[in-house]
Amino acid sequence: MVPASWTQSDAGRAPNGNPGQPPLVLSALTRRMRVGVVVIAAGLVALFLVAAWLNPYESDGSPRGFGTHTQLGLPECNFMRLTGLPCPSCGMTTSFALLMHGDALGSLRVNPVGTLLAVFLIGMIPWSLAGAARGRWLWVRTLEPWLLRAVIALTTLALARWVVLLGMRWWG
Repeated sequence: MVPASWTQSDAGRAPNGNPGQPPLVLSALTRRMRVGVVVIAAGLVALFLVAAWLNPYESDGSPRGFGTHTQLGLPECNFMRLTGLPCPSCGMTTSFALLMHGDALGSLRVNPVGTLLAVFLIGMIPWSLAGAARGRWLWVRTLEPWLLRAVIALTTLALARWVVLLGMRWWG
């Protein structure tokens, strides 16, 4: 990804007056990075096209709770098979597919963190393409801290949801 860059000639011009510290200047995305960002955006589009292709509904028309990923030839969840309990990511594929079918409420019911992740990734597509077109990220100086925060937040939410699900099964 893209850290804020600086050169030796910039060393004496740091905004805080400390020589040797990098100035707060956004670095341009290299051509290779721009191509990579476009490839990642295309991969996200493909992900959502697959989610739209999947059938997240039972035969009676009700949303599945989980298991939609088996339509891709993937095995059933080993955690569920071994323990009888859902794993932290159970329902993510179904949640994505329901959202792509326009069933936002069903998506939220199945896995609200999956819905949040899908919305985040959908937003990343135009954001990353705009950054690739401009040659600079929009609204952020560097990408890494923002992505790290997003991963930590989504992982924390997924684990919190899982604890709530397990608690509801055991005590409610």
